[in-house]
Amino acid sequence: MAAGSWNSSFNLKAQSRCPLQEQYMQKKNARENLDRFIPNRSAMDFDFAHYMLTDGKKCKENPPASSPAREAYRKRLAEAFNMNRTRILAFKNKPPAPVELIPRELSSSLHSDKPTKPRRQIPQTSERTLDAPDLVDDYYLNLLDWGSSNVLAIALGNTVYLWDASNGSTSELVSIDEEDGPVTSVSWAPDGQHIAIGLHNSEVQLWDSTANRQLRTLKGGHRMRVGTLAWNNHILTTGGMDGLIINNDVRVRAHIVETYRGHNQEVCGLKWSASGQQLASGGNDNLLHIWDRSTASSNSATQWLHRLEDHTSAVKALAWCPFQSNLLASGGGGGDRCIKFWNTHTGACLNSVDTGSQVCALLWSKTERELLSSHGFTDNQLTLWKYPSMVKMAELNGHTSRVLFMAQSPDGCTVASAAGDETLRFWNVFGVPEVAKPTPKAKPEPFAHVNRIR
Repeated sequence: MAAGSWNSSFNLKAQSRCPLQEQYMQKKNARENLDRFIPNRSAMDFDFAHYMLTDGKKCKENPPASSPAREAYRKRLAEAFNMNRTRILAFKNKPPAPVELIPRELSSSLHSDKPTKPRRQIPQTSERTLDAPDLVDDYYLNLLDWGSSNVLAIALGNTVYLWDASNGSTSELVSIDEEDGPVTSVSWAPDGQHIAIGLHNSEVQLWDSTANRQLRTLKGGHRMRVGTLAWNNHILTTGGMDGLIINNDVRVRAHIVETYRGHNQEVCGLKWSASGQQLASGGNDNLLHIWDRSTASSNSATQWLHRLEDHTSAVKALAWCPFQSNLLASGGGGGDRCIKFWNTHTGACLNSVDTGSQVCALLWSKTERELLSSHGFTDNQLTLWKYPSMVKMAELNGHTSRVLFMAQSPDGCTVASAAGDETLRFWNVFGVPEVAKPTPKAKPEPFAHVNRIR
């Protein structure tokens, strides 16, 4: 093969192995050449076309013997009948421009980066710190709650104080007599106006915070202190050191409507699911129970839906997931140190994470898939976890003793923590509240102004 032909062959092969983008351009040009256009029939000569496709073709394939005179005659005849044309199909209008395979605006957007959500900055220090003198350093109690009216309640010794987060004002709600105290639990009703207060003498008081007056006292259910409370609409569930769980209907005089028996030591954690159908209870007997209100009966031998025995220490920290109704997180005490996740429909343990220290409280974020836990010895920290990977997102330090209690603001962004160091700290751990979008006005129904015919 000659050198010139070899070089040309090499160049052809090199051109055929172009990068993808150049291959795409070649394919596009080929597509342009293959576009089909419909001829304009009004500009055609069908008789001449028929002649050229039949007799004319035969003449070109088998030309007869010609003389100069015959050739001159043929040219004159072709000029007279306009037979010099070589095209059979005539196009009167200019064909349209070829359509691009990918629009330019779309191709440009393919190369542009998608906007990414900015990473949230988590403050490592508390926004505010308040003194909490006489806070009882007891793991089994529940002395802090944040109501829907943006008022924080905290029990310090025999007194319950209210801190209004909207203006920072503090007021005293009630001081319990020495023989009845100290206060062992507090819990706001869903309306944010009424509050339940559990006492060491086994009684529970109901107060109206706006009128600053006591409404009633629930007694006769427990024999020992009431360390945990949970509301489910008008039902107030109480858990005591006697191991009993009692559902109280606060609207009626005979308030005890159901009693659950499953713990043989103090009940220190109670949480109702968002639907109000399932109740989670944790106790000092290392047990976690799931109760279903539709099946649990005071007369049945086995009342619980699930009896979960995986924890090896007291179970106080409980939190229902806001984005998955059957997902429950539980935390164990100093001998367990684990956060466990449960499918409450099946009773299966989905995951278990050793945190390295006593788990005192758990809170889910209302907007992100995140979980906050508070701990005891050795670091006394708050830890923010990403769910479900359980990767640590942040550790918040500041308390010098175990962080016993946590409460979440109504907007879900701020968390208050109270510890044995007698301080109350506020953390902007879950971000800033989102600005609510205006609700679009509903379109009026047709003929809404016309009276309905019955």
